[in-house]
Amino acid sequence: MISKLIPAITLLALLGSGIMAGLFFAYSNSVMPALAKMPGPQGITAMNHINVVIQNPFFLAIFAGTGVLALILAAAALLGETAKPGWILIGAALYLIGSIVVTMGINVPMNNALAAAGPGGASSEQLWADYLDRWVFWNHVRAAACTGSLAAFAMAMK
Repeated sequence: MISKLIPAITLLALLGSGIMAGLFFAYSNSVMPALAKMPGPQGITAMNHINVVIQNPFFLAIFAGTGVLALILAAAALLGETAKPGWILIGAALYLIGSIVVTMGINVPMNNALAAAGPGGASSEQLWADYLDRWVFWNHVRAAACTGSLAAFAMAMK
């Protein structure tokens, strides 16, 4: 039964990966460079607001839902239920590691630390500069991984 759903699940995973790739790309190429031009306290305040607002049902459904779809596809590939298991496994691994693991293991803890520090500290300029460098690097990783996941899922559908 699951094999009949694989094309639809793959398409949804492809779309979810693409949406997340676009989101991460936009952050790296417009949002974060704009915030980097702000003084530390203002940049910290703006980023803390963004980090609260982005935790909405629509974002979380796409971010986590694509992860669930990737897990389903990986299991199906390992069980021989897919036509192109190699591409499915590559797409799933890129999304799960490059998006979910990096986000939850690196970006979210950095966001939490930024929120805990707040904008009022004496070292807010240095905190903001350090945060920007590290956060943006890992965001580039997320954008590249989601783009690779999109491509792999597209190859799986070919």
